Amino acid sequence: MAYDEGLAERVREVVAAETGLSERKMFGGLAFMLDGHMCCGIVAGDLMLRLGAERADEALGRPHVRPMDFTGRPMRGMVYAAPEGLRGAALRRWLEQAIAHARSLPPKQPKRRR
Repeated sequence: MAYDEGLAERVREVVAAETGLSERKMFGGLAFMLDGHMCCGIVAGDLMLRLGAERADEALGRPHVRPMDFTGRPMRGMVYAAPEGLRGAALRRWLEQAIAHARSLPPKQPKRRR
């Protein structure tokens, strides 16, 4: 599945100054990771946001937002924002929330090698 490269560039512009940032192909799209935690991503033309349970529930009351249901079941704490909801300063506001959530998570433990 392809993802919106234009949206990816817009996301990169907003998150460029974040330390610990990496990108990973995931969910048939592109995921942005902060210190190993998924923060946000792009699936087709939608922005995928990891906001945590409370903020995601709040976000679902906003226009152009729906549950992330990639597997056919909603994933708690995650939402999709449609392109119509990412105009102007809205993209930055969504990304700031996702970044804040990722930064609130405990450090990732290094994977043990066998």
